[in-house]
Amino acid sequence: MDRFAAMEAFIAVADRRGFAPAARHLGLVPSAVTRQVAALEEHLGLRLLQRTTRSVTLTDAGARYLDRARRILTEMREAEDFAQSARASPIGRLVVTAPATFGHLHVAPLMADYLRRYPETQGQLLLSDRWINLVEEGIDLAIRIGHLPDSGLAARPLGRTRQVLVASPGYLAQAGVPQEPADLARHQLIRFAGFDGPEEWRFQREGVEQRVTVAPRLLTNSADAAIRAAERDIGLARVLSYQAREAIQAGRLQVVLGEFEPPARPIQLVWPAARLVSAKLRAFIDLAAGTTDWDFG
Repeated sequence: MDRFAAMEAFIAVADRRGFAPAARHLGLVPSAVTRQVAALEEHLGLRLLQRTTRSVTLTDAGARYLDRARRILTEMREAEDFAQSARASPIGRLVVTAPATFGHLHVAPLMADYLRRYPETQGQLLLSDRWINLVEEGIDLAIRIGHLPDSGLAARPLGRTRQVLVASPGYLAQAGVPQEPADLARHQLIRFAGFDGPEEWRFQREGVEQRVTVAPRLLTNSADAAIRAAERDIGLARVLSYQAREAIQAGRLQVVLGEFEPPARPIQLVWPAARLVSAKLRAFIDLAAGTTDWDFG
């Protein structure tokens, strides 16, 4: 039994609450993950997981073991990174996560460039708008948009993006152009559930914040869907400037209430501050800093 691989399989099953989703995450078949966890339980002489036909849950012993297993695997990866950092050329797997739309447009090309430059590396790019815990999920680096809480992460700012309110020329010709945030009460609104409070939009002018209650005609968790609906004259949508950049440049959308936009949000590379910066991670950070133009402010 590869004890470290078995620990990784157990952690994946615990995090994803099932053998099938854990297998997909690890790139294995479910039966292989089942065998690894069973071998680990046999080695420890403990039942770590309670299995039923509908769910997989941690036993008390499993919950205690999970925290220790995470620390062991983190220390093992750091030891490997330390050994590899002595090499002149980056080597090994680099795991990067980014918001879905931004990752598709800007991080995927960067990852491809990185892999071309460093043939001894392998990349894994996870695109998700979910806020991922880098340490718990074994992520080397994340691209984050917005100000960061005090989270134990090191950061490298690489740009900024605005929140913009956009609509199609056809919609504005029909419904009129709002002149101030209060005018939005008379408009159809498309809310992308990616920022702001659940039922409000925040605006700012000369340091004074204004909040507008939003009763959306369309609510979506996809910026692309919000932009496409706005292009089809459904209403006003609020998205980030990089998301609507192409539609604005092509004239399918135009920005309104620009003087009421809140301050631009930073775009940052972040990684766990407590970890050694390996050669593979340093190479990616340097490549991003030297080749990207992520200022959409």
